[in-house]
Amino acid sequence: MDHVSYACEHDGLAATTERISSALGVEAVKGGVHPRFGTRNMIIPLAGHKYLEVVEVLDHPASDKAPFGQAVRARSAAGGGWMGWCVEVDDLAPFEARLGRAAVNGNRKFPDGRELVWKQIGILGLIADPQVPYMLKWEGDPSLHPSNAYESNIKMSCLTIAGSASRVTEWLGEPVEKPLEDVAVEWVAPHGTPGILSVTFETQNGAVTI
Repeated sequence: MDHVSYACEHDGLAATTERISSALGVEAVKGGVHPRFGTRNMIIPLAGHKYLEVVEVLDHPASDKAPFGQAVRARSAAGGGWMGWCVEVDDLAPFEARLGRAAVNGNRKFPDGRELVWKQIGILGLIADPQVPYMLKWEGDPSLHPSNAYESNIKMSCLTIAGSASRVTEWLGEPVEKPLEDVAVEWVAPHGTPGILSVTFETQNGAVTI
């Protein structure tokens, strides 16, 4: 389990991020632009090598072509909210073989010129069935992982997902509980519209559900 993505609401990235960060009692940091996807994000680091991103689609040609940009645009157009969750893996080859396509490159530059780089796959699956995660392999300097933006004591404790554990297990090729580790999942409405309904965080002021 690497991170959860929240597509910004109609009033934009700054206002959406401010609502979430205020609810959690922390400050968000600027993530920057994803030039290949036509998106930009804000980051809230979490404990346990995890983070929350709030993401906004840009008026950029890349967002029309890249599945990630398409996914953000569609979720924001529907009012915004939780878009998906992401699993970090050591090897994308098994997923490439099963899905029949290659992983795509992602990158984001810091103001000081350092660059965060990764490969990802599975956004088309998320668009078709938002309960399933996409998969990501970080490359380059591990200290640049977004969870390291600052030290955080906020813990992601539970996801409420409309869907079924068996479907996500089939998608991952392993029991869904394995990548989730210490994050609980409440599966509801297996025959309804799939996707993340809410995420609960443990903060210094108690549990906060968004």
